[in-house]
Amino acid sequence: MWPIHLINLADNTGRLDRSAAQFEAAGVAWQRVDGVNGWKMDDAEVAKVYDADRNARDGKHALVRPEIGCYLSHVKAWQTIANSDAPGGFIFEDDFAADATLGPVLEAMSAPQDAWDMVKLFSFDPAPQAVQETQVDGVRVVIPYRVPTCLIAYGVTKAAAAHLAERAIPFFRPVDEDQKFVWETGLRVAVALPTPVTVGEQEAATGTIGSVRRATRSGRSVVGQTLHNLRYQMRYRSALKRHWAQNGPARS
Repeated sequence: MWPIHLINLADNTGRLDRSAAQFEAAGVAWQRVDGVNGWKMDDAEVAKVYDADRNARDGKHALVRPEIGCYLSHVKAWQTIANSDAPGGFIFEDDFAADATLGPVLEAMSAPQDAWDMVKLFSFDPAPQAVQETQVDGVRVVIPYRVPTCLIAYGVTKAAAAHLAERAIPFFRPVDEDQKFVWETGLRVAVALPTPVTVGEQEAATGTIGSVRRATRSGRSVVGQTLHNLRYQMRYRSALKRHWAQNGPARS
């Protein structure tokens, strides 16, 4: 099985304990990746990795400090996989919840293949529209028309991890949002179905991205932010349609 890397901030000991218990129940080995705490970064450190000007033009919303730290934490995990001897690795955020199929799905996704570069182990959409589908030991592996948001648990090949780490900085979108733009990353992103992972306990000593975002003013009026979001979605849908028109069957 590919190595498992758990992203965890040092202060979030409760999340670490819950994650460890789930990995133990699944009978899989894992290692901790020390997460980056965006709150502890000064403005100069943030400016080196976050392109605020590009975000204002092309992003959906300004990134808050926890999102910046989250992106850098995934970069650390990608670098770890890229520098390892294994052909790939799995990355988990520490707020996941797993069912009894986790171990077998991880084994299946570790098998040699040439169908995907990243495989998600969670999706808010339990039945995404599939452009391509394969079966591995009873697990459906689909390339979705629209990549689902959330990187709570996923596998990535060594080559893909190296590619993501190399191109990541500076970034201007959240890390999970970036992976939806497959025409930019050049990666084939799949989803393992049914997914063995869901969203778990959200309580964290360092706070959550969602709570910080809700408490942060965007600098735009409500109407202005709504129009900005609509334009963002229209641009994304247009680019997505163009991508599949050039690379596969079109979907509505």
